[in-house]
Amino acid sequence: MFYQSYLRKSAKPWLFLIFLIHAIHISSGQVNNEIQKRICSAFAIDALSKLEIDGKLDEDVWNKGYWNTEFIQRQPNENQSPSVQTAFKIAFDKKYIYIGIQNFDSEASSISSRMSRRDDLEGDWVEVILDSNHDLRSAFSFAVTAAGVKGDKIISLDGKSEDEFWNPIWYAASHIHREGWSVEMKIPFSQLRFGELKNMDWGLQVRRRYFKNEETSVWQRVPLDASGWISQFGVLQDLENSNVKKLLEIQPYVTSSLNTLKKDIKDPFQSSYSKSIGMGIDGKVGVTNDLVVDFTVNPDFGQVEADPAAIALDGFQLFFAEQRPFFVENKEIYNYQFSTPIIGSRHNNDNLFYSRRIGGKPHGIAHVQDGESVNSPERTTILGAAKFGGKTSNGLSIGILEAITGKEYAEITSGEEVNSVLVEPLTNYFVGRVQQDLNNRNTYIGAILTVANRKLDQNLEQTMHASAMSGGVDWLHQWNNRNYYLGANLVVSRVEGSKEAILNTQISIPHLFQKTDASHVVLDNERTALTGTGGDIKIGKAGSGNFTFETGITWRSPDLELNDVGFMREADVIFNYSGMTYRFLKPFGIFRSAAINYKHWLFTDFGGELNYVDWDVEMTGLFQNNWNAYLGFFSQPHVYSRSFLQGGPRIKLADQYGFWWGMGTDSRKKFRVSYNAWTKTGSEGSYFLLENGLNFTYQPIDKFSFSFIPKYTLINHRLQYIKTLTTVDGNQRFITAKLDQKTLSFALRLNYIITPNLSLQYYGQPFISVGQYNDFNYVQNPLSENQAEQLHFYKSQQITYEEASNAYWVDENRGGKSDYSISNPDFSFAQFQSNLVLRYEYKPGSELFLVWSQGMTDIAAPETRFFDNVNAQLLGASFVNNFLVKLTYRFY
Repeated sequence: MFYQSYLRKSAKPWLFLIFLIHAIHISSGQVNNEIQKRICSAFAIDALSKLEIDGKLDEDVWNKGYWNTEFIQRQPNENQSPSVQTAFKIAFDKKYIYIGIQNFDSEASSISSRMSRRDDLEGDWVEVILDSNHDLRSAFSFAVTAAGVKGDKIISLDGKSEDEFWNPIWYAASHIHREGWSVEMKIPFSQLRFGELKNMDWGLQVRRRYFKNEETSVWQRVPLDASGWISQFGVLQDLENSNVKKLLEIQPYVTSSLNTLKKDIKDPFQSSYSKSIGMGIDGKVGVTNDLVVDFTVNPDFGQVEADPAAIALDGFQLFFAEQRPFFVENKEIYNYQFSTPIIGSRHNNDNLFYSRRIGGKPHGIAHVQDGESVNSPERTTILGAAKFGGKTSNGLSIGILEAITGKEYAEITSGEEVNSVLVEPLTNYFVGRVQQDLNNRNTYIGAILTVANRKLDQNLEQTMHASAMSGGVDWLHQWNNRNYYLGANLVVSRVEGSKEAILNTQISIPHLFQKTDASHVVLDNERTALTGTGGDIKIGKAGSGNFTFETGITWRSPDLELNDVGFMREADVIFNYSGMTYRFLKPFGIFRSAAINYKHWLFTDFGGELNYVDWDVEMTGLFQNNWNAYLGFFSQPHVYSRSFLQGGPRIKLADQYGFWWGMGTDSRKKFRVSYNAWTKTGSEGSYFLLENGLNFTYQPIDKFSFSFIPKYTLINHRLQYIKTLTTVDGNQRFITAKLDQKTLSFALRLNYIITPNLSLQYYGQPFISVGQYNDFNYVQNPLSENQAEQLHFYKSQQITYEEASNAYWVDENRGGKSDYSISNPDFSFAQFQSNLVLRYEYKPGSELFLVWSQGMTDIAAPETRFFDNVNAQLLGASFVNNFLVKLTYRFY
């Protein structure tokens, strides 16, 4: 009752502000003893010094300077001496930074030199992290394994976010010897971002994994209860070079592809094969050492690995992570996830910029008549794109992105005549983002602006916005050595278009202005624009001690619309999120580490109705034998939905509760297994769900590994919306049914790493989901907690299935004549996607790809037995084959 009362009075935000002031008052009185930061002095060498990057550290250069050592253990026994020591030196000339690392190990035979893909580090490894902007929040990571495999990434948000798609040009090698193993790195200054390189300090950390003991040690101690990662780094000094060469890279590419598939004689656009040749140029130009222009002409925006298969039955769009290099690199500059609770949320992906809007599937649909065939493009062509961004030495981050996508046409034929229909207009996208660090980097304030302008024809202006604009401002303040934080942001959006286009937005699933019992929203057929707001206020404790917490309120007004350039799941929501974690910072008993988490979410809408309550408790642990396990319980004691009936009234859904659990064996072993599952059930009218997932990984030799990941999900008797219709008597019916669904998928990965620069990789995933509906009904009293009163289930005399029309015919009043029909909603959705990739990096930054991909998507009626669909749709399917050759060469 407290939560319901709190949320119903959410128009009085002073209650929340009192809590914030109280929490600030308590936390501000706590003092944290800062750890002294260590200093590493780099030394200059002659650019002509002979230095071969072979990992052996036998050149005269490494006799200069002094070794930085005295590493300290971070895990499992924080602040204890490590089992083995590490030492390093850093040198530089006019073009490069050189790093030599000696990883001591008296048992050289036990050093693990497993091969792996780039960025997928296995066995023993060492990592150097450079905060070259010294903003205490972002850094560049360079890692090397004992096998010589490289890993690199950009780290942001003080260690909370990592971008492994960043692939800079640098050189590295490792060498195993009697005293352990050693590493040499050669990193061009041009690959880093920094201000004037004179009397300027950089943040520095060196971290080592000692595989035998599953132990990590660091040069600069960072306690496990520290508020962040990068902000705690040591200092690299004495880098002085005013003549650093600015970045200039040109990377032309050429591709050749061949597609083969089984010929469909009914489709005149389809042939048994097709071929294409493409070429383009990507480039980078350093305006200064810290600001860079990225550009691309006729880009190749294909992605090597396919998106995971998924199916959504609730009407909401699916979110897929970006995998295209141009958009992934430095993506943290453009990121504006304006509500990202550390405890997670179904709104975590909401963002003012969702790069997959650019070059995605065309928005328009080519409508065909009987006897006509259509050939529609799969994606929109990006004519060109450019980015300008970086971070200056005074703490100003800048990101500007401009992209233009071309017109796309679908071809429709009925015999010899072929007509073209515009399905995607010429569109310009713009994103601008700035952030300024203040208060010794403990505070920042930022802003973002996104714009999409489209040149619509008469057909598309009925369904698409002519223009869309969104903007936001964000602010974060940290204090007490960044252990506490207070943050807020505000978002505003405006979309403009024809009356028809704005009407479509109002009735779309994120908005549903046609809701029959929501007086706070009004469907307006005359509107030609929508303007909405959103935002977030949060406070939290990030470090210092065993406890961390966060609480906040976030909202999206009914008119907020971000899905032209960004991503938004739903509007008309206000919710409170809170979470608390107790961490065990020292090993105890059978555990190396453990934690207990509590979290809850409370959702209301702008009409003041409490719609959702969820609270969770979870325990996680890593055992002394390096096995891991977790167990959690959740309860959803109050569930109402305004979107379930997709424009109908708010409906009471059954209360639910359940568990999730999982465990995994020692990740260091050649054969390892992990298992995860979750289940839910509840009160009368609830449904049963059970999901099981396994992951088997085996690496019989250092160069070869494979993993097999089966997953099976069972859903029994879940209430599912079917359609809304009007009877001959003028009564509106919201038709629902109970769904039984089975979903099965397998993911298979094979990796054969011949050398660190030559690899053969395979990924394949068959996926099938079969759903069958029963107990058809219509909603008669949506707010009733008694399902017998809430739903009217059709009797056998009222509903009849007709095979010829594949529909259910309903004689509601039993008058001997059908009143309406319901198309059979049963489905069997199958998909298969695979890629076999030979990758050869013949020089740093220049690559050859040979790719064979297979794929298919099929929707059919379910068979009587589940595995009959597996046999018919997957094992007996015809696949589309694509053979691709791509060659890139990077000039720098």
